[in-house]
Amino acid sequence: MNALSLPFLIGIFLGGGTGSVLRHLLGVWLNDRHLMPTGTLTANLLATALLAVVTLRVTERFPEGHVLPAALAIGLCGGFSTFSTFSADNHRLFAEGQWAWGTLNIAISVLGCVLVFALVAAAVRR
Repeated sequence: MNALSLPFLIGIFLGGGTGSVLRHLLGVWLNDRHLMPTGTLTANLLATALLAVVTLRVTERFPEGHVLPAALAIGLCGGFSTFSTFSADNHRLFAEGQWAWGTLNIAISVLGCVLVFALVAAAVRR
């Protein structure tokens, strides 16, 4: 399927909307409970795990250009994960003088997502 075809774009749109709503709900549920933005962190870690599964398993089960891998990877994972909120959260922590929490959030987010992807990839390849 053409990457610019209407069904392809609708699949990404639906996945993105679903991911965005899920991220919002997770943020509402977790972000106000802690100084650190755990909702954003959790969403990014879960989206990374799902992206590993999609890129390593789902894409091999569907022909190239199929809408499902794109809807999941670009749409759902893209809508569920959020670099912009991650950046805003860190800016807020630093502006409030919470340097240790901001630095810890960056370290856990970046290293955690890389580690989650590697662990899920290793598990999926078995």
